[in-house]
Amino acid sequence: MVPLSVLDVVPVRRDSTAAIALQETLALAKHVEQLGFRRYWFAEHHGMGGIASSVPSLLIGQVAAATRTLRVGSGGVMLPNHAPLTVAETFGTLEALFPGRIDLGIGRAPGTDGRTARALRRTGDLSAEDFPQQLAEVFGYLRGELPIKAVPQGASELPVWLLGSSDFSARLAGQLGLPFGFAHHFSQANTLPALQAYRARFTPSKALAQPYALVAAMVIVAETDGEALRLALPSALAMLRLHTGRAGPYPTVEDAERYAWTDPERAFAEDWMTKNVIGGPRSVKRQLAQLLEETRADELMVLCTAAVPEARLRSYTLLRELADA
Repeated sequence: MVPLSVLDVVPVRRDSTAAIALQETLALAKHVEQLGFRRYWFAEHHGMGGIASSVPSLLIGQVAAATRTLRVGSGGVMLPNHAPLTVAETFGTLEALFPGRIDLGIGRAPGTDGRTARALRRTGDLSAEDFPQQLAEVFGYLRGELPIKAVPQGASELPVWLLGSSDFSARLAGQLGLPFGFAHHFSQANTLPALQAYRARFTPSKALAQPYALVAAMVIVAETDGEALRLALPSALAMLRLHTGRAGPYPTVEDAERYAWTDPERAFAEDWMTKNVIGGPRSVKRQLAQLLEETRADELMVLCTAAVPEARLRSYTLLRELADA
């Protein structure tokens, strides 16, 4: 098994609050640190009532302060939503506070709907055509190469990752010699083409001598296949609501079991579960072995959105155990 890491979106259940969800995140980070996971990253999402990871930098600081060995970072900062100078200064500050433990993962998607993206950017232009230029500006500030200086300085060695769900960032990461993270958990059809493009275009750099590909996957492990599917049903319902413009608080298991699924909706849920890694330990180990063989991933980043907090902790424990077996 390759090194294991965590991707967190801080799910907020219908019967809970964002404050509770954030405390559950801190408990999870401490838990996976004890299990020997390598990284803990936060995804940037906006305008979703069931997700409280809208400000990764704040969460990174809290988790880094509550742990000792985890690398903590963004998976990622959606660069078009932010001024490059702000990104450089924010992560420069985090690196100064927690030297050698901060990762800056950068993406180019908005992480939200068009209306919210316009509110974030204060412009009607939602294109990402200037993403390479924005990225170059971030590097310029981090390295102190621009007339305007990012303060604090000293973040020139901060690891920068490119993240993506298509081959655009994969090609760019390869050309720049950067590590690359792929969002397999919501873009399975594009995983292998993107990784192939990344490796084919990789050019060694000061940051990285050879390609390094991280794959982020949805993984829910329980004692049995049946229990894992039960725990995954709220995630399937949340994705259904997101795709149909009904995003809101994260459903509970009871919400999902009581929901009046139509035949097309049930087909959507079954397809979602099939595309993700869900099951008991034996089933999950087989699925992950196939995923790692196909992707040749150097690291596996796991997103678990089990709606029961104890089950989420248990899922990561079981994953660690089966990885070590």
